[in-house]
Formats: sequence, structure tokens, C-alpha cells
Amino acid sequence: MVAWQEANQVVRGVLKLSRVHWKPYGGAVIYQLQRASLSVQLNIAEGYAYGNSATYTKFLGIAYGSAVETLELLDLAAGAGLFPVAPSEDLIHHARSSRNLLLALLKRRRRFT
Repeated sequence: MVAWQEANQVVRGVLKLSRVHWKPYGGAVIYQLQRASLSVQLNIAEGYAYGNSATYTKFLGIAYGSAVETLELLDLAAGAGLFPVAPSEDLIHHARSSRNLLLALLKRRRRFT
């Protein structure tokens, strides 16, 4: 699943940047970013385990919300100088891709009125 692969790239990148660039004043942002990015990947995986069901769609929705949160936190971390610009831009690209793929999946599975 492509959305899961993009989410996996984000989690790995966040962990790597957190390990190298952690700063005490940004600890809360970095910890929340780790949790949010991991939530995207894990909710996709957990939902997939339920097969083609309403529960799968529910977990995709949770993953989408976490993907939005991840993007906001990446923007915040990059703007605050917690992470270098180039790796941050790469992570933001993967996070956007994951978010967009999840939204497309949700639109196919849900009826929006």
C-alpha cells in the first residue's frame, strides 16, 4: 500500500531527525511529531487487518487526522528551526503525499454530501 510506504518514510525520517537534532526547548513538539507520524502508519496497518469493512474506513479516517497533525507539526518544527531545511522539506513532501493518498482512499470509501 503506497500510503503506508509514504507514512513509513515519514516515521523513519522523524526518528532520524529527532535523534540528531533534538533540543530541550522543542522536546514537546518533537515528541508529539513522533507520536503523530507513528499513528499514521500504525492506523493504516491496523485498519488493513480488518479487510474491506467499515472498521477499515474508520482507521483510515484516524490515520488521515494524524497525517494532518503530522504536517502541521513538521511545518512548526521547520519554522522554529528544530530541523534543518532540506530534510524537513523531504519529510513534508512524504507527509503530504501520505495525507493526499489517505484522503483519496477515504473519498472512495465514504459518501460525502
